[in-house]
Amino acid sequence: MEAKAQFGFPYCETFQTTTTQANTVFGGNAILVDGVLRLTNNQNNQVGYVYIDVPFPSAYGIKAEFEYFSYGGAGQFLADGLSIFLFDAATQNFSPGGFGGSLGYAQRNEEPGLTNAYLGIGFDEFGNFGNRAEGKNGGFQGIVDELVPDAIVVRGPGNGFTGYPFIVGRKTMASGADKDGFNPGAQFPISSGGAGTFRVTDPNQPGYRKVFLELQPDPDGVGYFLTLRMQVTTEPNQPRMVTIFDRPYDFPAPNELKIGFAASTGGYTNFHEIRNLVVEVSADDSLRDPVGVDFSDVASCEGQENQYYITDEEVVLPNTGSQIRCLQFFESLEDIQDNNSDRCNQGKCLEENQVLVLPQGTLRAGELGAYTFFPNPGTRDQSVEVYYTITDNYGKTSSGNKITLNIQESPAPVRILASNQANPLEESYNLCPGESVRFVSEGDELYERYEWYRDGELLENEVEADLVIEEPGLYEIWAYNRKNCPAKSNQIEVKYPEYPNLQMAGTVVGCEPGESVDVLNGLLTYDSENYDYRLIGNGLTLLNEEIRSVSFSGGYLLSAKPKDFDCFGDPIEVEVFIQDIPLSVDFEFAVAGTDIKDDAGGGIFADDPIAFEDLSDERAVKWIWDFGDGNTSIEQNPIHIFGKKGEFEVQLTIEDEYGCQVSISKVVSITKSYRIMVPTGFTPLEEENQFFTPKYKGLVSVDLMIFNSWGELIYRSNELGGQGWDGTFQGELLDAGFYVFRFDGVSIDGEKVTRGGKFRLIR
Repeated sequence: MEAKAQFGFPYCETFQTTTTQANTVFGGNAILVDGVLRLTNNQNNQVGYVYIDVPFPSAYGIKAEFEYFSYGGAGQFLADGLSIFLFDAATQNFSPGGFGGSLGYAQRNEEPGLTNAYLGIGFDEFGNFGNRAEGKNGGFQGIVDELVPDAIVVRGPGNGFTGYPFIVGRKTMASGADKDGFNPGAQFPISSGGAGTFRVTDPNQPGYRKVFLELQPDPDGVGYFLTLRMQVTTEPNQPRMVTIFDRPYDFPAPNELKIGFAASTGGYTNFHEIRNLVVEVSADDSLRDPVGVDFSDVASCEGQENQYYITDEEVVLPNTGSQIRCLQFFESLEDIQDNNSDRCNQGKCLEENQVLVLPQGTLRAGELGAYTFFPNPGTRDQSVEVYYTITDNYGKTSSGNKITLNIQESPAPVRILASNQANPLEESYNLCPGESVRFVSEGDELYERYEWYRDGELLENEVEADLVIEEPGLYEIWAYNRKNCPAKSNQIEVKYPEYPNLQMAGTVVGCEPGESVDVLNGLLTYDSENYDYRLIGNGLTLLNEEIRSVSFSGGYLLSAKPKDFDCFGDPIEVEVFIQDIPLSVDFEFAVAGTDIKDDAGGGIFADDPIAFEDLSDERAVKWIWDFGDGNTSIEQNPIHIFGKKGEFEVQLTIEDEYGCQVSISKVVSITKSYRIMVPTGFTPLEEENQFFTPKYKGLVSVDLMIFNSWGELIYRSNELGGQGWDGTFQGELLDAGFYVFRFDGVSIDGEKVTRGGKFRLIR
């Protein structure tokens, strides 16, 4: 049976301490503060909720009481209110409903309602819980979007965007039953006051509010008979009880329910708080107390912890679906009577009653009827009498029964041996996948029965002195002697290997013929401290450091194992490649379109395009050129202009498909930055050679001047690449004869150049 240690009523929580019971779940803005559970502060757009993670069987109903405080609102109106809700206890992922006017229960526009909701009761200050606004299902008769402030409204079951129907409502400030109000004089506001008011905790002071909710199983049909009453004080020293609802609630309930509270504010505000919550089973008169039995001659063994169980079958659990939730120990029956005098104690497993320390030893209560007894050393042959109660999940408690424990001598521990070993095991035993081992118990006396445990859990039906082990865990055996005292073995951990996830970075490559490669260096998950490694292939079996020197190409299988195991895990494939023939690299270069590569061929100018030709190994798939002037290229046969004189060391690096690289360097000498050739004459009247101009290369500026024999300047041009002088002056062709020129220029590397002399005009 599934353990339900949280079950149990009454649930009592004052919220007046710094902590709450562990099964009180907070959400949103809900906090413990100043002796209350505050669901919202006096601020805009607050949402807060809390639910009690204690399922209760719906068969017996529920009743709850609590004080609530609603005060200190700011603005023209008070907002929004608080709600009580019930939902299906089987819900796995709880989520509150829409807030604002939906008070954390119903749907609100695009916000779904409370998960698997069963019942919601809203104490509505602002007036939106009882209308149809924001997508809600139904409201007060004749009301659509109009506000209905100061109303207490019941809404029905729902989930997501479906359901949450309006069931019934009371307008607490209205008069007359036909107007959903009260008799004259019974009216009261939901909130105790607006701005500047404070929490009212005195039942005799105006503004005090206390709620009493009861859901009794309906004997005439499904669902419940719902009763909601409130203790209200509107006049000093005149607290009164007002019945809000007393009517059927005809909706089938899930097997188990949980209860919670929510509150919200919007554009208007209020403090919303609760305290002194008590939740009990409603049909208490239908419940009966469990009946325990006396246990005599319970054997215990000196100096060790003895485990016992009071099962549901050994006692009487008269209530439907009940089980032993709580086991408590006492030294006398009088102590039990004192404990049960407080109704809130009845539903609790008080810590002080879970452990009972006696001169002879210590009793400790566990879950669901389990308990242990540790007799102190030196108490052999003594008897111990204690009293116990059992409490079921409805909070009903037995009147008390006696347990008599007889303390006997503890036997010496037994030992565990593996069937394939002669010596007892000490701490652990390793198995490989698919293997098993037989453990055998060895002791110094005769034993009546045996119990085997794995990870602290009793192995059912394993009652022999040996056990076949086929799965990992922490194993031990208890061998009981004729006095029913267990001789306990030490714990042996059976381990199966956990193999690493082997991954390689890729093919393991050796770029030099005859070299060895380190396969482990390519392993992404290498861990030499915890694992051993094995490489098999090419007729070799290599272990650990041997794998760092593999000298043959081919396919291998790599596997690993934890160091304290003998079995390797599933292998992965590893490819090793070592070059048989070294890569060769070479290149040539020349001025593009020529065979000029040095001064002997005419020299290379700074602006000459140099063509580089790869002559390397055909296995190359990548080329990296470094021209020595800060420029690079990845073309196989690039063309490059250096742009200045100098000697440049050009390096070519090639790479094959395995990433192996080799390089070579050669020097390119750029010795010339310019060239000038001056013709000795020209023929302006012929189709060819019509103009006089020097032919040049590598200049960035020029200045050409032509003079006649008397030294007069007759032509001048600084046009780069211009056509030159056509032999005319002021539009007329000059006479044949000799003329003088001067040519000035600047080379690409900044050198100043001057040429001058005579040339002939031929007609």
